[in-house]
Amino acid sequence: MAEKETECCESYEVHENLLKIVNKTMPEETKLYDLAELFKVFGDSTRIRILFVLFEAEVCVCDLAQVLNMTQSAISHQLRILKQNKLVKSRREGKSIFYSLADEHVRTIIAQGCEHVEEE
Repeated sequence: MAEKETECCESYEVHENLLKIVNKTMPEETKLYDLAELFKVFGDSTRIRILFVLFEAEVCVCDLAQVLNMTQSAISHQLRILKQNKLVKSRREGKSIFYSLADEHVRTIIAQGCEHVEEE
């Protein structure tokens, strides 16, 4: 299957008025980097599966390992990444540590992603 070539302008013309608007609204490079790093976290299906479980309930690593059919070590590794990126939070209760979504933004990001991939 041949890839369709991207269409380009027939002549080179810079639209200065549009570039001024873009330059005023473009976030700083550090914010763009942080945003790109955040979206990388969503690039792993195991982390997405963990987030879907956390949509339903606050759970411990044992619960996640059981429901996702994975080792506790593998789950812990993914939770560490999610926590470092402020997508999940944890709390201790006795000998157990329970994980939950950090805030409603996480649910919104995933919901909008689902809407996007389901569009025709």
